[in-house]
Amino acid sequence: MAPVEPRAPVVTTPGGVVLEARNLVKRYGHVTALDGVDFELRSGEILAVVGDNGAGKSSLIKALTGALIPDGGDILLDGQPVHFKGPLDARKLGIETVYQDLAVAAALDIASNLFLGRERRRPGFLGNVLRMLDKKVMRAEAERSMADLKFHLPSIGSAVESLSGGQRQGVAVARAALFAKKLAIMDEPTAALGVRETGQVLDLIRAIRQRGLPVVLISHNMPNVFEIADRIHIMRLGKRAAVVSPKTHTMGDVVAIMTGAAKFEEPAASAFR
Repeated sequence: MAPVEPRAPVVTTPGGVVLEARNLVKRYGHVTALDGVDFELRSGEILAVVGDNGAGKSSLIKALTGALIPDGGDILLDGQPVHFKGPLDARKLGIETVYQDLAVAAALDIASNLFLGRERRRPGFLGNVLRMLDKKVMRAEAERSMADLKFHLPSIGSAVESLSGGQRQGVAVARAALFAKKLAIMDEPTAALGVRETGQVLDLIRAIRQRGLPVVLISHNMPNVFEIADRIHIMRLGKRAAVVSPKTHTMGDVVAIMTGAAKFEEPAASAFR
């Protein structure tokens, strides 16, 4: 298998919509998890998705990544309708997701984790027939990826089980950055991390954005959201309650909208376009 080529820039105009959802609906029996939700992620931005437990965040992200099939509505990637039958469909179209459980193999080294499920094989008979891995190529590409993201680890050959929580999170984030062609989705990437490790992960997310890749950040950590997000998509009771800018709204404003203590009416033509 050929080495990973440098990731091509996202094919959208600056500020253009990369991923969009229109009127998404998802029901579980008598419970409506998504009630006509609209969503848009623009090129070059970090979009935070926030909301109380049960607000619909998880169902929205699962619908956008193929982990569940909505009962109604449309999903568009670069303006074209897409129909995901599973997460693999989303990955094939360039959407990478970092889940809370990280999906790393603790006993394997960092390079093997970066290429987990997408391993590089030796050329010719050794790779095609004997299925031997090309560990040299994987380690070289892993080192380049980490250097590009300015993420420092003891050794690319270190077992993931020897890493700290923040370093493990960094490996999962770097894997998304290596393979994402359109966008990356981060589900609570700083949960259970200390202050220093949280800062390292946030720096990684900034580095991904600097490479031209938009990021969706799902988080309960409001200080993190206000530190890094360009816009904030607020969910409440299965609906999009608001999309606001951290430059014009406070944490108190966002919490009030999340809990229903305050209402926000979005203009017909968004002021953030």
